[in-house]
Amino acid sequence: MRVLVTGAAGFIGFHVARYLLERGDTVVGVDNINPYYDVRLKEARLGLLTGHERFHFIRLDLADREGMNELFVGQRPERVVHLAAQAGVRYSLTNPHTYVESNLVGFLHILEGCRHTRVEHLVYASSSSVYGANTKMPFSVHDNVDHPVSLYAASKKANELMAHTYSHLYAVPTTGLRFFTVYGPWGRPDMALFIFTKAILEGKPIQVFNHGNMRRDFTYIDDIVEGVVRVLDTVPQPNPAWSGMTPDPGTSKAPYRLYNIGNNQPVELLHFIAVLEACLGRKAEKQLLPMQPGDVPETYADVDDLMRDVGFKPSTPVTTGIARFVEWYRQYHQVE
Repeated sequence: MRVLVTGAAGFIGFHVARYLLERGDTVVGVDNINPYYDVRLKEARLGLLTGHERFHFIRLDLADREGMNELFVGQRPERVVHLAAQAGVRYSLTNPHTYVESNLVGFLHILEGCRHTRVEHLVYASSSSVYGANTKMPFSVHDNVDHPVSLYAASKKANELMAHTYSHLYAVPTTGLRFFTVYGPWGRPDMALFIFTKAILEGKPIQVFNHGNMRRDFTYIDDIVEGVVRVLDTVPQPNPAWSGMTPDPGTSKAPYRLYNIGNNQPVELLHFIAVLEACLGRKAEKQLLPMQPGDVPETYADVDDLMRDVGFKPSTPVTTGIARFVEWYRQYHQVE
């Protein structure tokens, strides 16, 4: 297939693009290489893709309406994996406008491109953050998610609503993927594992929020990629049993689906840190702090729909995933 992957220089986008190339697809990668975090890391990821004969890179901002139109008309992708976004819950507290430009305006341009060039399937990144103030565990795509607690979460919920509109009005098949705390090699420097590893190796304290009373459904990058690609290959069909009397948020009479991709095994943050300490062979100095605004104490994914429809559920334990991350980190940064 000819697949457009947005955010191709990003953490998940890089891994997805590499997987698609390895299985024989042609990949058109798009990224604006913004300086939200170290551009050198993005360029290093991109460097592993650009030598491939079936990889074509275009530097472009999603908010560029004319440029996005030219992209779709010129490249004519059969399917789209939309992973570019302004990420980060905490960053959204101080930089709200960035989320509107990238996550809302940019997503509209993706939807318009898919509509006018008749893309077979749009798969896009949502987030576990959409569950917001929900406390019923595990989180299910069939539950209502109308109480986000950060603008980042609200922008991702908005993406799901926008996608449904285009699936309903124009029969554009769309699938939203709610990712749960993704980690692994080539990960983002603003994520906890990267921050903790860097601080511990430098002998600096780490900040542990909510006094460590946090549980996360940490999901290893290879599991995320496997889930993304399996979903990409499964074009959603309308749910004939869907009823407006008892509306199911996870499906529709339109070709629209939502899935959680999470490890389905929440891990205590302090255990996560202990595993990291063991892999590094060093102890962390912990600063126990209160909960940050916009954060939630626990995430836990119900992945029954993913299992039923694509035959896959994430399963990599944190002991394996963290060890692989530490090995990559030491090699990439050339530290012992």
